[in-house]
Amino acid sequence: MTVSIVRLDGPAAWEACGPAPDRVLEGRPAHRVWNAFTDTTSQFFCGRWSSSPGKWRVRYTESELCVLTAGRVTIESNTGEQQSFAAGDAFVVPAGFEGTWTVHVECVKFYAIFEPKA
Repeated sequence: MTVSIVRLDGPAAWEACGPAPDRVLEGRPAHRVWNAFTDTTSQFFCGRWSSSPGKWRVRYTESELCVLTAGRVTIESNTGEQQSFAAGDAFVVPAGFEGTWTVHVECVKFYAIFEPKA
């Protein structure tokens, strides 16, 4: 197996994706993702993600590091804790988090995800 550095800032092979229709609360959010790297255990992933404006419910089984490079979002927990982020902000959403993502202005982020084995 060859081990090489993986760049995340070059051209991306984007794939369309999005929240399941039953999770959408506002708007018609369209997502794109480019998973640039998956480790050999299939527990660690990283790449880039983007979304058009909208609001949807989330439930995290994974822990995710997010670094916004464009846009503005608000994340609210089911208990009412709310935080807003804009381009240049970095944050972690821990496994077990449940709540909503709201994209106010089209956003782009780098992500790194760790999905523990069940």
